[in-house]
Amino acid sequence: METPRTVVLVEGRSDQLALEALAKRRFRNLDSEGVAIVPMGGASNLGSFLNVYGPHGLNVRLAGLCDAGEERDFQRGLERAGLGSNLTRDETERLGFYVCVADLEDELIRALGPAAVEHVIDAQGDLASFRSFQNQPEWRGRTIEAQLRRFFGTRGGRKIQSAASLVDALDLNRVPPPLDGLLAYV
Repeated sequence: METPRTVVLVEGRSDQLALEALAKRRFRNLDSEGVAIVPMGGASNLGSFLNVYGPHGLNVRLAGLCDAGEERDFQRGLERAGLGSNLTRDETERLGFYVCVADLEDELIRALGPAAVEHVIDAQGDLASFRSFQNQPEWRGRTIEAQLRRFFGTRGGRKIQSAASLVDALDLNRVPPPLDGLLAYV
């Protein structure tokens, strides 16, 4: 792709894969639309990417997705890049930047429900590992949603491996609002 029309900044590869899977399910070809989803390798790298793609760089249309824990950092980064001041969540969304309640996995687990998420884990051959994880003393008393969310982060690559599969399992009428809003924005 040449210089994209829109750049979507996401924290990591799992976010990228989830958005690409959702676009595909909605019969959108982001490449042909000039939309590039760029994983930043963590929210702390936002400033560097805003320097490249923002008003003082390539000046392309921007959008993004972050976890709730990084929301204020994203707002400050957007403000430093000259895209607003004292940004609220509503203003940030008007700029095309959406916030996951906790993180992407939390959004997908709530949208799918635990049984559907376990089905995805089983299809990937990881259900026995999840059952072992659930039996660890520190996780026994936790909700299944908390167990699932943590399980995705227990092995390097599990979030990446599962992102598209979780999106593929979604009922398209129950897409988490941050993903839905971001894809509609671009």
